[in-house]
Formats: sequence, C-alpha cells, structure tokens
Amino acid sequence: MSEKSLEKLRALLKGYAERTGAGGTGGVGAAGAAGAAGTGGTDVKPVHDESERRRRACGERLQKVVRAVLDRVVDELKNAGHEAVIEDQSTTAGAYPSLELAFTPRSPAGTALTSVLTFRCDPRRGIAVARDIKPSPAKGRVVTTSSDRIGTMKVEAISAEWVETKTLSFIEAVLKVN
Repeated sequence: MSEKSLEKLRALLKGYAERTGAGGTGGVGAAGAAGAAGTGGTDVKPVHDESERRRRACGERLQKVVRAVLDRVVDELKNAGHEAVIEDQSTTAGAYPSLELAFTPRSPAGTALTSVLTFRCDPRRGIAVARDIKPSPAKGRVVTTSSDRIGTMKVEAISAEWVETKTLSFIEAVLKVN
C-alpha cells in the first residue's frame, strides 16, 4: 500500500472515530492506534510498511509473471519425459518470496540428479536468479553443491521474456552436463 493511501486510510479511521464518539472503547483504541502511528512512530512505521509493501509486490510479480512461465516450462519438460516441479514460497509470510524450478533430466543410466533454478526477492536489488546445476554421477564428475547467480532485475521490470531467457539458459546448462 502506498504512503499516500496509508495516510488517506488513517484520516478515514480518525474521522470515523471522531464521528462515532470518543467515549466508545473500540473507536478510541482504533483512533489512538492510528494517531500514534501517524505522529509518534512516523520514522519507524512507514519504513516497515514500505518494506512489507515491496515484499508483497515482489511476491505478486513472482506469481503473475514468473510462475506463469515456469508452469508452461514444467508442462513441456514433463511431456518430454523429464521430472520437473515448482516449489512456491511466494506467499509465505515473514520470508522473502521465492519460486524454485527443480528439474531432473531423464537419463539413460537413470542416475541424473535434480538441479534447481531459483527466483528470489532480494530486498535491495529486486528479483535475483540463481541456479544450482548438478551433473550426473554417471558422467564421472564429482557432484558439488554450489549455486551461481545468473541475473538480477528490478521487480517492476520483470517480463515473461526475461524469465524465459533465464529458464532456457538453465535448462540448456543442465542438459549439457547430463
């Protein structure tokens, strides 16, 4: 919620409390809380509201743009006989929203490991993309766990094309090492 909208909401609540009478405990408590938030806590409250607003906006963008692309990709991967699943943490309260695509390619030896592509809200940068690609043990490589960042974009600038590019790059890398 924008600061302008919050101020309007606070003014509406204060007007309602004054109109319904200062003698009522419910109206006074709401007015007192709105008044305290508007006067004594102006330095603290808007910062919290702004960070919460950004966190929610990021989660909504993950749902609307990133999830839509990943759903189509998962369908295609499954139709091709691979294993793929989306882990959605975009609506979790108290945590930074994220979406993960876990992809296990179909392997002739049947020993492919699951690689993960993560779209995570970074409060300072926007949406960060990281990947953890695990090569098949059948290839004779040592399996390590290390993720690398492959991009960051401002929340407002996220587009389906950008998500598609990052996802295709990830799938290409996974298929190449397996």
